[in-house]
Amino acid sequence: MSELWKKSAVELAGGIRGGDYTAVDVTESVLSRIDDKNPKLNAIVFDLADEARQQAEAADRAVAAGEPLGPLHGVPVTTKENVDQVGTPNTNGMPAFADVVATEDSPLVRNLRRAGAIFVGRTNTPEFSMRGTTDNPLRGRTFNPWDDEASPGGSSGGAGSAAAAGFGPLHHGNDIGGSLRFPSFANGLVTVKPTTFRVPVYNATATAERGPLSQAMSCQGVIARHARDLALATEVMIQPDPRDPNSPPVAWNGPPLDSPITVAVTTESAGFDLHPGIKALVERAAGLLSDAGYRVVEVDPPPIIEPSSAWFRTGSTEMEALLDPAVQQYGSDDLKTVFSYFFRASELLDRDGYLVDLGDRTRMMRDWNVFLDQHPLVLTPFMMMPLYRWNYDVGDYETFKQFIDASVYSFGINYLGLPAGVIGIDLVEGLPAAVQVVGRRFREDLICDALAAIEDANGVLAHRLWARDGD
Repeated sequence: MSELWKKSAVELAGGIRGGDYTAVDVTESVLSRIDDKNPKLNAIVFDLADEARQQAEAADRAVAAGEPLGPLHGVPVTTKENVDQVGTPNTNGMPAFADVVATEDSPLVRNLRRAGAIFVGRTNTPEFSMRGTTDNPLRGRTFNPWDDEASPGGSSGGAGSAAAAGFGPLHHGNDIGGSLRFPSFANGLVTVKPTTFRVPVYNATATAERGPLSQAMSCQGVIARHARDLALATEVMIQPDPRDPNSPPVAWNGPPLDSPITVAVTTESAGFDLHPGIKALVERAAGLLSDAGYRVVEVDPPPIIEPSSAWFRTGSTEMEALLDPAVQQYGSDDLKTVFSYFFRASELLDRDGYLVDLGDRTRMMRDWNVFLDQHPLVLTPFMMMPLYRWNYDVGDYETFKQFIDASVYSFGINYLGLPAGVIGIDLVEGLPAAVQVVGRRFREDLICDALAAIEDANGVLAHRLWARDGD
């Protein structure tokens, strides 16, 4: 029972339901793993061990009594410290918010709790969750378990480090520019960024609503080691909540498509010098999908540079108006440097420019929708360069700009509001690297199926980490 922490969520849920092991067995195995590895990694920054043990005992009583069990009954999860979870801080990585304690669960936490999940801890995030790495003055730096000098990704870097290290199979995160996908790339993991509004959102601790573009791009999801775990957990999380008027009552499984499903493959680099190791991973994934029965064709989708550039213009304009005053009041010098680089890298728009750009977003979405009507999935690079250092964004501006230019397939997809999955494939220059699968709106199920097909043939990259470390 000591190695139950290695198992997937699908395996754990089935094993607990079938009586192969108890929720207490599973929880103690995961908590022991956290005790062993987290002091070095600093992925979990708010401990919930006592509560987790109580939840596990209650879960086992429910099994013994023959009560109805949720799809995640007894499965350990973590949540990122920027969503409300009753009785715990929602610091968003900010010392100024250290005493902000949630009085109710956010919708996604409520959905996970109703499904029977057991919460073992809260994971780290950078200040205001606005960096591609994870470090803050309140909780400190999170380490990548593959390499001390490599970034764990951000802003869900605590979730990524926790998933790779084996702190349970499911780790909540969120994504407005890549904050689920960067940590998955960095730690050799798998995630799906859902369609905009797919997972309901609401934080009672928030003092104001977010700006319109932030609402249109931000989304909630999970980071995992196994693609089938993504499907299991995301289907739980998408249940609508009345506190979010934008959350749609759309079923997880969409209508079946004619077989074989077409996958468009592109390595168009938008002018960036695509690393040959990254290109090789895209080509490998294309071959694996072809072997799995997909119809794989080489064809470029509408240019990704257009929505990516618009993300920066409109996003930076909104950030400068609505978020930068708080950054200047509460943020560290590092965060102020990052924001200054953001604004330097992008044009700041006037009112008319912002409105015109935001309106033109619909045209870009239409172009991609039409393309996806013929090609339901698109295989792309995610980052077009190898993994970056943990403090890449606070040194010289040129290094920051290189990161931005290499990440257009991340930012552009957020601007379009499309779902996209990332899966770790192999090491490039000795560090994890990944590819991206983009899909139609509300067809995360198709993306997860494709990620599972790649995983079945390629293996789970985190298992190589454990083998390397003798775990």
